[in-house]
Amino acid sequence: MNFIETLKLRSKLLFIFIIITVGLVFVGVMGTLNLKSMKKNLDSLYFGSLMPVTELSRIIQTYHGTLASTLYKAKNAQISPSEVKSRIKAAIQSIEKEWSSYELHFKRDYELGYVEYAASEIKSVNRYFISAVDMIEDGSDMTNISLASVEKKISHIHQVINKLITYEVDVAKYERKNFLSLYETILIKVGTILVMVIFGVMVISFYVFKSIQSDQTALEIATKKLKIANKKLENASYTDSLTGLHNRRYFNLVYEREIKRAKRNNSNITFMMLDIDYFKQYNDTYGHIEGDFALKSVAKVFKDLLKRPSDFVFRLGGEEFGILLTEVNEENSAIIARNICDALKAREIKHEGSKINEFLTVSIGVACCVADDALDDEVLISKADEMLYRTKESGRDGYSITTNISVTTPHKAEQASA
Repeated sequence: MNFIETLKLRSKLLFIFIIITVGLVFVGVMGTLNLKSMKKNLDSLYFGSLMPVTELSRIIQTYHGTLASTLYKAKNAQISPSEVKSRIKAAIQSIEKEWSSYELHFKRDYELGYVEYAASEIKSVNRYFISAVDMIEDGSDMTNISLASVEKKISHIHQVINKLITYEVDVAKYERKNFLSLYETILIKVGTILVMVIFGVMVISFYVFKSIQSDQTALEIATKKLKIANKKLENASYTDSLTGLHNRRYFNLVYEREIKRAKRNNSNITFMMLDIDYFKQYNDTYGHIEGDFALKSVAKVFKDLLKRPSDFVFRLGGEEFGILLTEVNEENSAIIARNICDALKAREIKHEGSKINEFLTVSIGVACCVADDALDDEVLISKADEMLYRTKESGRDGYSITTNISVTTPHKAEQASA
């Protein structure tokens, strides 16, 4: 992946991340705003409507329970004047406190008139009961209290406050209805927003990841092509362009590796030096184009005869070739050398400039040994080169072979084939 493609991929991932983040933030903000609205409505429902009902109910209960009961017991002399005085003052303080708390709640404009009227009636009734306290302080007889008058006062204030309670209950029902409607609307809005955001993210994600997948596929294809190109380049760097054989660069790499392996395994290793006989004369006679064809033909002979993975054939330069064989003893090495000479002549490539044969031939020098730690890495090359020189001195068109230090006599190709 190159730098530009990396930036594109990162930009796409960053884009989808931003979209998701913005979507979630949007949902969070909307959810927060709507939750606050819900809380406000809950406050209006419970603290704006239900709490006032509770306060008004306690006021009525104080009038009916504490004040009426106290005056009834005072008339029947069931409690002392001081206790009557204490109870009435405590009850009136409680009523005034509850009423003050009620008045603090939110009131609409059209409510204020009746609330003020109710406040004046409560004060009036409270003054009535305070007058009873004044009677006690003046030493008046409490048995003269008119229970009918007390009942009338309490019934009147009950009616006044009960209207407020009825109104507050109706308001609570109205607020609850509005709240439920608003709650359902909020749920629909939030649900719709969530669905839209999720759908949008899914659509965008689909196209972004599809694009990423497409880029990834293109990248994989490009990577495969690059690997193939690198392999071709590597092969080209190790391959002779004319014959398709390994070149000297690859020879230097493989030769050292195989020598070390043979030493570890204490196994046979063979190296052959090959030279096309009178190849300069061949080029002078037929031209370089035919000379190139001759080199290809010689390479084809090598490829046909040497097919093992451990058989390495190299074009070392010009008409000079090298063959490295592993796990091949002296006898088989000689057979291979003889077969190469015979196979090349069998192709009957005309060579009028040759002094030894009418067809193209090759001279071979063979060095074969069992590798050990004492083996010098260069000995095979020098011995093979020495054997090649011996073959040329003996008339060419054949091979000479040596094992370790011993050197065999040169072999003519026709003698070897016999």
